[in-house]
Amino acid sequence: MEPRIEILKEIKLVGHCIQMSLFDNKTGELWKGFMPYRKEIKNTISANLFSVRVYKSPLNGPKDFEQEITKWATAEVSTFDDLPPNMSWLILPEGLYAVFHYKGLNTDTSIFNYIYGKWIPNSEYMLDNRPHFEVLGEKYKNNDPDSEEEIWIPIKPKD
Repeated sequence: MEPRIEILKEIKLVGHCIQMSLFDNKTGELWKGFMPYRKEIKNTISANLFSVRVYKSPLNGPKDFEQEITKWATAEVSTFDDLPPNMSWLILPEGLYAVFHYKGLNTDTSIFNYIYGKWIPNSEYMLDNRPHFEVLGEKYKNNDPDSEEEIWIPIKPKD
């Protein structure tokens, strides 16, 4: 599976966030807290949702994935005006990304094993220290093997 390489323009997001780790996964709790309030977000650009992971330290090896992260459930907005009182904002900075189209269960981690364990080490790129995210569009269906999403991995050319 080869990704497309794309330069992301800055994106403004509004939503909920929670601290978690690989071993204390609170993703379900995060989305259950976000979904009932997502209609309160004004200035949305599309119906797409963004699942974002912000790592405190750069990812250099398998052990780095065990660190605590801030995970976000968000929607893209044009401005941060009229921010709902129970939500926060996040900016995805401009940068280079490897974009993988994924079809399958959202609980299947084999795609991430491939990306981080095979594709990155064998590519001309290395991970960059920016947010990692998934775009959950109209073909996304939670816990469905026919679900589709885009996985965006921040990259930079190897030195």
